[in-house]
Amino acid sequence: MEGNHYLKDFIKYSSLNVLGMVALSCYILADTFFVSKGMGAEGLAALNLAIPVFSFIHGSGLMLGMGGAIRYSICRGQKETKNADGIFTNVICLTAVFALIFFCAGLFLSGGIARMLGADTQVFGMTETYLRVLLLFSPAFLVNDVLICFVRNDGDPGRAMFAMAGGSLSNILLDYIFIFPLNMGIFGAVLATGFAPVISMVILSPHWVKKRNQFHFVKGKPSLRWTRMILSLGFPSLVTEVSSGIVIIVFNTIILNLQGNVGIAAYGVIANLSLVVLAVFTGVAQGIQPLVSRACGYNQQEGSRKVLRYGIITVAVLSGLIYLVVFWFAGPIAEVFNSGKNLQLQEIAVEGLRLYFTATFFAGFNIVLATYFSAMDQAVPAQVISLCRGIFLIVPMAFLLSACWGLTGVWLAFPVTECFVAVLACVLKRKYGSAAQAGNQT
Repeated sequence: MEGNHYLKDFIKYSSLNVLGMVALSCYILADTFFVSKGMGAEGLAALNLAIPVFSFIHGSGLMLGMGGAIRYSICRGQKETKNADGIFTNVICLTAVFALIFFCAGLFLSGGIARMLGADTQVFGMTETYLRVLLLFSPAFLVNDVLICFVRNDGDPGRAMFAMAGGSLSNILLDYIFIFPLNMGIFGAVLATGFAPVISMVILSPHWVKKRNQFHFVKGKPSLRWTRMILSLGFPSLVTEVSSGIVIIVFNTIILNLQGNVGIAAYGVIANLSLVVLAVFTGVAQGIQPLVSRACGYNQQEGSRKVLRYGIITVAVLSGLIYLVVFWFAGPIAEVFNSGKNLQLQEIAVEGLRLYFTATFFAGFNIVLATYFSAMDQAVPAQVISLCRGIFLIVPMAFLLSACWGLTGVWLAFPVTECFVAVLACVLKRKYGSAAQAGNQT
């Protein structure tokens, strides 16, 4: 990976990962569209209340997959094959633990979780059903996320992309079949979502059948040191996903008091579109991760900085295009999900889209830089960025700005938070980037 190969590899990995992540996020968007058509504003509100749990499951899978894949790539670059296999084995053991916890939550706690998320009597039944089935399928989501990360870092980003896209397209098709011809309602929507990772893993399977994989499960006890390392490096990926869920929970609580279920339904349009937009930036970030980790393993600091520059430039261009589309087409976007032609919902959604998505560049920059730090084996700055944008700033900012400007303040909380975090990220880059360079020269 020398000279001009950096740009070529960046284009290959990032483009494939952006396509894959957009496809992956589209099955939530498909749920939103079909649920809004089949079950109206109440179904949309129930779906929006359940989305944070999906974010937490998917974030946990990415934490294990990304954290393990980063160390795996570094070990492979340093020719430590035995340690690379040990990392994979540790990740599989951790995945089994997480899967058991989520599965048990689906069996016994789905109703309590629905109430905790704010489901009232109107939408409780649909919310509880969605959560129960989603949690019961959690082992498939977790294993799929882990395998996609390892296959990507094993030199096959194309297969990882096709797996994500294939699972997502199958979900869209099954969504339509289950909700409309079979009239299965919210259960059909979540069942289609649950089948998606299963189909994705089938698409990944030739990587093992044809014996192209360089990672293997080995006998031995899980290592506590490696477990801490995997969780530490993968934690920013968890926070990136979970922050969306946390924002949704906080915003739902505030909006419910301001505008009721119609406001939550309108926010559901914004939140689900936001998942797709953030997936684009996550795709760029996941595209640079294998390249940065490999460069780190080979001790090529200049190469990792080149890849980061490519990532930031890409995010800047994409964020500009995305905001222009959202601003000019806010009305038609809201109408797509407003099957009941609710004028109040339409007005709230249009204003929210135009204000909320002013955060696009800052959010993309923060996601890419947090992933870059993790890929460089620098967990602390990655965690600081992720925690600030996901919890520590966004939550108080939402309450503060909504108290000052009502619903307008809610929409502005996200861009204001991401802007502050972007400034912090630049400071951390200057500090830790200099430290890494000094360590390399030493």
